[in-house]
Amino acid sequence: MSIRTLLVDDHLLVMLGIRRLLESEEDIEIIDTVSDPSSLIEVVATTSPDVVVTDVRMKEFNGIELTKELLSKFPEIKVVILSGYDHEEYYNAAFKAGASAYITKERSAFDLANAIRQSNMGYILFSKNQISTKDFETLTSAEQKILLLISKDKTNYEISMDLSISKRTVEYHISSIIRKLDVDSRVGAVVKGIKKGLIEDF
Repeated sequence: MSIRTLLVDDHLLVMLGIRRLLESEEDIEIIDTVSDPSSLIEVVATTSPDVVVTDVRMKEFNGIELTKELLSKFPEIKVVILSGYDHEEYYNAAFKAGASAYITKERSAFDLANAIRQSNMGYILFSKNQISTKDFETLTSAEQKILLLISKDKTNYEISMDLSISKRTVEYHISSIIRKLDVDSRVGAVVKGIKKGLIEDF
């Protein structure tokens, strides 16, 4: 199944160039493009993308704030930030906003396509040399419950049944757990959770 991807950039030529590059990827489907970010929420509501790729800075809009707003309304969606700025403060802001990846425009089409694929699978593509590892956010009560269930080898489906939430919501929470604990897998989250004393009934 193709990864349904939505592109957001107020520079039309840049967005069309990115679209052409990604359209050569068999597993990525560009379902729409948005040049006016004020319509993003409406477009997402009608198109239901898996991944949104957005520029970090646009004339009248901030990609970080768009990411926060988007994820507050559609927490299951993955956001990839594409930017011409390679600065730690941007990485930190994107990470804290809940983005799954931050890719600079100097990177290849392969890197962007890989970021889309990995984000869709629930991975967080931020390395320790990109972001500050200080003062990570604490887990919510829902995330702590899910981390405990992960430690008991529950599948995403089983967790969704246990907590009476959708599988997509479980995937979103797991992505958030991985991001907050600064790990790259479910196993890493469990190990870090034990070390931090977050898993009481292990």
